[in-house]
Amino acid sequence: MSLLYLLDLIGTVAFAASGALAGVRREMDLFGVWVLGMVTAIGGGTLRDLLLGDLPPFCLRNEIYLWLPVAVASLVFITHRRLPKIERPLLYLDAIGLGTFVVIGTGKAIAFQTGPLGAVLMGVMTGTAGGVFRDILSNEVPLIMRREIYASACIFGGALLVMLQKLQLPDNLSLPSAAASVIILRLLSINYNWSLPKAN
Repeated sequence: MSLLYLLDLIGTVAFAASGALAGVRREMDLFGVWVLGMVTAIGGGTLRDLLLGDLPPFCLRNEIYLWLPVAVASLVFITHRRLPKIERPLLYLDAIGLGTFVVIGTGKAIAFQTGPLGAVLMGVMTGTAGGVFRDILSNEVPLIMRREIYASACIFGGALLVMLQKLQLPDNLSLPSAAASVIILRLLSINYNWSLPKAN
């Protein structure tokens, strides 16, 4: 098992847990919690594959990406009263997943010969679209439009990967570097409450 694949699974778990928690807090039934866990975990990657024409999407080729969100959402549904204690660690796992999803999405778009901007957009979409679907289904304004350094960290990481690939840096250096940039920016924004400026 490669490190990137392992980090991808960790991110899938974290994203599924955040979606399931949103469902629990909205007092959804078990099916609703499953749906929110699933769309948060795989929504971005599925939309990316559809737009790139990479069919069937990744989650239908490797069904661990379907079973894992269902299992995590079920666990959250059963044990949700105890979960506030681990919400902080989940944010850190979410940051790891975010960085991993961005490099996977950007890297796949580069492989499909999109332009630099398109590649960055595919990376951002992979990292954020699932959370947007979660928030819309929860009747919330999407997190990436409200606060914190989130999508902007994805843009930075995706752009860094495109630049490193243009410089022909090997994948074993460019991918971890770009992922680390997203993770570090995200963790710093959590710890120091960074956010982009808002209109007064």
